[in-house]
Amino acid sequence: MRLTRAFGGAVLLLGLAVAPAAADASPSASGDEKDGRPTEAGTSFRSATVIDPGVGATAQGSTGDYLYWSFGADATQRPTVRASVRLPEEHAGETWQIDVYDGLRRRQACRHGAQTRTAPAGTPSVELACALRTVRGWAEPWSDDPLPGTYYIRLSAVGLPVSDVGRAVSAEVRVETADAGGAAAVDGALAEPLIPGIALRADAEEAAGDGESDDSAAPVLSGTAAEDGWSSGRWTDRWAWTAAGGVLAALAGVWGHSLTRGRGRPGA
Repeated sequence: MRLTRAFGGAVLLLGLAVAPAAADASPSASGDEKDGRPTEAGTSFRSATVIDPGVGATAQGSTGDYLYWSFGADATQRPTVRASVRLPEEHAGETWQIDVYDGLRRRQACRHGAQTRTAPAGTPSVELACALRTVRGWAEPWSDDPLPGTYYIRLSAVGLPVSDVGRAVSAEVRVETADAGGAAAVDGALAEPLIPGIALRADAEEAAGDGESDDSAAPVLSGTAAEDGWSSGRWTDRWAWTAAGGVLAALAGVWGHSLTRGRGRPGA
């Protein structure tokens, strides 16, 4: 009996000694970013993962899910959204689509790019792209022109056989922006960008973590604010070109006047 108790005590002490080492050896939970790139996607507009232009994002999901990301675009920019979906090794024909919505949930048209593609059976991956129109600083209320603010990316399978529902897939998205310059500028700008109305201020989130109510928190852009402010205003490089044209026109007028005066002098 004593021998049994001694053996049990030795096993218990051995377990306590090994437990910390085992805990240290266990893999840590992976975060939502890797090398500065998000590794998760939202499942709705409200939970869309924020990504920065020029920085790719990856996500793991299942066929039949909706994957959402969001990014910010300012006036005179031309965003291009690209997506790559790695499919299961064995699958039937699937049709995938990428949609882009603005802060008002208006689906934006693509100037060019393969927005919808069908992957035949056995295809390892499918590539999608959507080049948006130039973002305008101001537009008429009746128009659907892209305006400065938050934009949402939704990646989904629109044609999916029942046999492929729920199978694991991996996706990668990337947003690239090009500046159209003053040629795309308009006389006017929004006082505020298109606010999605879903993100809360960081201090409100901290207050919610402390048990305080965040009902009074004002919705703001979810980390997509432009560094130099939204829609910098009426001053664009169009003014520089206009001033340069005015100077050239004045010089041409002086030169033409000197020619006509020279020809009109007696004995000339």
